[in-house]
Amino acid sequence: MSFTSVNSENPIFKPNRSAAVRFVLVTVFLDVLGIGIAIPVLPALVGELSGNRELQAWWYGILGACYGLMQFSCAPLLGALSDRFGRRTILLISSAGLGCNYLISGLAGNLPTLLFGRMLGGATGASMSVASAYVADTTAPEERTRWLGLIGACFGMGFVFGPMIGGLLGAIDLRLPFFVASGLALLNTCYGYFVLPESLAPENRRPISLSALNPFAALLGLGSMKNISGLVVVVLFATLAQLILQSTWALYTAFRFGWGPRNTGLTLFLVGFVAVSVQGGLLTRLTAWLGETRLVLVGLCSGVIAFTLYGLATNGSVMYVVIVANFMAYSVSPTLQSIVSRSVPADRQGMTMGSLQAISSLMYVFAPLMGTSLLAQTSHLPSDDPRVGGTFFLCAVFQLIALIMAVRYFKQRPMMNKSPGN
Repeated sequence: MSFTSVNSENPIFKPNRSAAVRFVLVTVFLDVLGIGIAIPVLPALVGELSGNRELQAWWYGILGACYGLMQFSCAPLLGALSDRFGRRTILLISSAGLGCNYLISGLAGNLPTLLFGRMLGGATGASMSVASAYVADTTAPEERTRWLGLIGACFGMGFVFGPMIGGLLGAIDLRLPFFVASGLALLNTCYGYFVLPESLAPENRRPISLSALNPFAALLGLGSMKNISGLVVVVLFATLAQLILQSTWALYTAFRFGWGPRNTGLTLFLVGFVAVSVQGGLLTRLTAWLGETRLVLVGLCSGVIAFTLYGLATNGSVMYVVIVANFMAYSVSPTLQSIVSRSVPADRQGMTMGSLQAISSLMYVFAPLMGTSLLAQTSHLPSDDPRVGGTFFLCAVFQLIALIMAVRYFKQRPMMNKSPGN
């Protein structure tokens, strides 16, 4: 498909594939950057509007769960709308919606307004699949992996730099990060309006089917794959533990150590940096050294220890040390995906990977509620009381369940102890 023919319905645009794909990459980066920018300051803003720690914890959990629910529900809707009306329209609407979300959040004078903004952000921020579809429309098959890999890299870099920027800006003014994120998203929308051509030709569009709008459809497909059911349970519990940590980190460190946005942003930057270093550089060497099976087990074991230490720590500096020492845990998710991918037929790859992503999306709904409800129960306790760490002790339990299930699964398949290619 050539850009000249696709672009004919938008004569104002000149066919410029590189500028268009750059816009998509920038959009993904800014989407995730905005999410990251909000992480260190959102708990403090909720605290300012709620008045006490217990309400702060409950409302923070509600905001996180509603954001995740909107993303989970709207991801298939945005994909179906892009198949019907084109990628360009949906990408621009999503970018503008995110800008409005951050603006509403920055201006919010009460919690219901903040909740509305977060729900709008969740609905319009579920555009990763549309961005991937745009790249697939506009790149040759032999180039597609590289460009899709760049989308993943932009996603990761947004999470690396977003919390640090949000923390530094939040130390100046609590609402400043939201206004900066809003400005970046709206500027990107304006830029895209002038450089982004449509990638989906009218003859390739299709009507919206009700089955395509069902966010649970991908999960239902896992029921027919009995050979990976054990691994699915491992993924579920490991993901749940990690997302509880992510969704409560800023609030927990504020309660326990009195941290503000600056310290929270710096630790999250360190988390992102370690994760990118492992997944982007060390993973191949670790796999060659240990093999995939042992790497998963060592990573899960490291996670159990790290979550326990997070819950026991009474000095904030310990958190920095544990983040770095826990580097093996960041190899678990990509390695599990690789093992799952090799365990299913070629014609089930798309459905399987989509199902795993659906599990992660669904956990984004439950994790904030579980973590913040525990924080609310312990919010009145002294900061050095061991019970304050209950949230991370729960994470350690979930991670331990994942470890036990992984040991059982791999014991039944001893040939998987070998590295690929050995």
